[in-house]
Amino acid sequence: MDYNTTREHMIIPEYGRNIQKMIEYTVGIEDREKRNKSAQFVVRVMGQMNPDIKESSDYIQTLWDHMHMIADFKLDVDSPYPKPVKENLMRKPDRIEYSDKKISLRHYGKTIENIIAKSNEFEDGEEKDALILSIANYLKRSYLTWNRESVSDATIAKHLEEMSDGKLIFNQLTPLISVSEVVVKNKPVNKMKKKPQKGFGSNTKKKYTK
Repeated sequence: MDYNTTREHMIIPEYGRNIQKMIEYTVGIEDREKRNKSAQFVVRVMGQMNPDIKESSDYIQTLWDHMHMIADFKLDVDSPYPKPVKENLMRKPDRIEYSDKKISLRHYGKTIENIIAKSNEFEDGEEKDALILSIANYLKRSYLTWNRESVSDATIAKHLEEMSDGKLIFNQLTPLISVSEVVVKNKPVNKMKKKPQKGFGSNTKKKYTK
């Protein structure tokens, strides 16, 4: 019995093992004209087996490239396209460079981080203190939208300090908005009103006109 574990590794599994065998057979054909005809036939079959690839504008060239890959670049035929370079097709994609700037506490969002960064530029005084209080209240409301249990003012103060790199300090002398007030405001309101049901004891009578 031919088990999958003992079979040869498939280069591109989407085409199946039969296509791979057909390509391997084509590579071994000594007559160049027959080898060319076999390669063209295999490409047509590959296109039928993988119709999604037709959405690409260069899908014919892609099929030929795939055939060369499955043949381990050993196929010598008169292709309508240049033979692909193995190193270019098989190399790993370039690493995507991500910004090192990360959101400290992701659930608050990027917008509030930008506001905090601007607030760091304010000089100390009443205006900055009022701004800190406003930001702290916003953080508490935001926190409670995804965590309805509870959060202390000390926790919010700590988060604000972390997000501002220690430049915005909430002294907690003024209490923030209460948890119950935020939860009540965020609680969905059921606007469905019960309609009075008509029973047998109803005094409502239909009026008939002659």
